[in-house]
Amino acid sequence: MINCLDEFKESDKRLRRGSNGVGSAVMKFNGVNHLAMATGNMDNTIRFWRDLLGMRLVAGLGEPGYRHYFFQLSDTDLVAFFEWPGVKPVPEKDHGRPVKGPYIFDHVSFGVEAEEDLWELKDRLEAAGFHVSDVIDHGFIHSIYSFDPNGIPIEFSVNVLGRDVRRSPTMADAAPSNVTLEGPEPRPDKWPAVKKPTPKSERAVYPGAGSELFHGKKKIE
Repeated sequence: MINCLDEFKESDKRLRRGSNGVGSAVMKFNGVNHLAMATGNMDNTIRFWRDLLGMRLVAGLGEPGYRHYFFQLSDTDLVAFFEWPGVKPVPEKDHGRPVKGPYIFDHVSFGVEAEEDLWELKDRLEAAGFHVSDVIDHGFIHSIYSFDPNGIPIEFSVNVLGRDVRRSPTMADAAPSNVTLEGPEPRPDKWPAVKKPTPKSERAVYPGAGSELFHGKKKIE
């Protein structure tokens, strides 16, 4: 196995020192605003995500043949579901099991604050009749795995104390590419620079689904 950790971290150090002149123009994200999935039965979905997992139902849109509901995951993050007629639960696929052909989504992991929260979730899910994995040690996180009523593969994870890959990035790929070995920090110089930023005088926001909840069907300046 090729140990790429040292090279990975050294690339990170070089970029942080500004040796290549990039890294200072990267925007700061504040989380996943919302992750949108789909269901054919919103009532079952509400029962699971609101009543079993404890996520508040904070917004909802609906017209004949369409619903779009939002559940609060944290102070900054939401989980959303579309309900469309004819949507059926997907066949359950084990989290991380390789597949072939068109494919875009494997599973989503939700973080919890403490190990006790992980065990409480495991007990709740099992009491409600959902299969839940054993607690798995991944080195930097401990996790359990299950499925929601729509067949969506979900994971719940708690950080292991003192092992934060966000603060101390690590890489143990047996055959890392050269792009990987550039390190963890973004490389905005690999894309064309913005030459014509949108002037403030031309910035307009147009109403979309949900705008009627707050300000009606009109253009927002």
